[in-house]
Amino acid sequence: MSAAALAAKERGNAAYKAKKFSEAIAAYDEAISLDPTDITFYNNKGAVHFEKGEYTEVISVCTKGLDVGREQRADYKHIAKSLSRIAKAHLKLGDLDSAMTFYDKAITENRDAVILKERAEVVKQVKEREAKAYIDPAKSTEEKNKGNELFKQGKYADAIPFYTEAIKRNPQDHVPHSNRAACYTKLMEFGLAMEDCNKCIELNPGFIKGYLRKAALLKIDKPTEAKSVYERALEIDPKNAEAQQGYQHCVNQMRNLSPEERAKNAMMDPEIQQILKDPAMQVILEQMQKDPTAAQEHLKNPQVAEKFQKLVQSGIVSIR
Repeated sequence: MSAAALAAKERGNAAYKAKKFSEAIAAYDEAISLDPTDITFYNNKGAVHFEKGEYTEVISVCTKGLDVGREQRADYKHIAKSLSRIAKAHLKLGDLDSAMTFYDKAITENRDAVILKERAEVVKQVKEREAKAYIDPAKSTEEKNKGNELFKQGKYADAIPFYTEAIKRNPQDHVPHSNRAACYTKLMEFGLAMEDCNKCIELNPGFIKGYLRKAALLKIDKPTEAKSVYERALEIDPKNAEAQQGYQHCVNQMRNLSPEERAKNAMMDPEIQQILKDPAMQVILEQMQKDPTAAQEHLKNPQVAEKFQKLVQSGIVSIR
């Protein structure tokens, strides 16, 4: 690199930092004319075009620099920079496939952390595009219906792939999650069943079957949590027989527990945990413990009274 070319490059760098892009390009062009064999001049010029939003120019300049770098056996880091800059330009132009291609080439030259992070984002966008292109509600319904037929025949394991395909075809439909949860429950895959129940509820908080299936899983060994879920189901439909029976079952089950078991069980209930983490309730409970007469004043507040009653029912707080 000649002294004159280096000086032109430095002027270009200073102009770039000052956002004087036209001056920067002129300086880098001067550097290139003085020494056309240095890849960094092309990379820097490409960076200026990128800032100006001239993405086609970025690709053209960096491609030329890439050819020069290959001929001159330039440092692999400079080669990777050219490739990643071309990839970023393609990404800005909306060409994910070309961006992916050049990022892949870049990491073969240098597995730089920044390049890897940028590539990971493109991979994510490609997957999102593919998933979006795969969405087809009509086909989702077809797959769901096939799963339903197999479920009716007691072929629970065979039904799962059809419900999974239905979910892929329409990720916003809550019903396949509910149906697949039923299959997992039949197969005693309770963890997977719970995941589907939670996703079903997330997608449609007003779908009672999601709560009923979740509560049925919980009532086996977590009656306090199950009771809370049945309560939510009864808020949706107060006359639902399954929710009424499940709620009563949990109440009866909790009565048969020792005070210690009830309290231990209750501590696993997210609602109870939330109440106990509430700073205001912590202060109130501490005051009640020191001065039982303070309870009467605090319980005049309906919200405090409701939370306190839940703690009493769960066995966390005892009244003497």
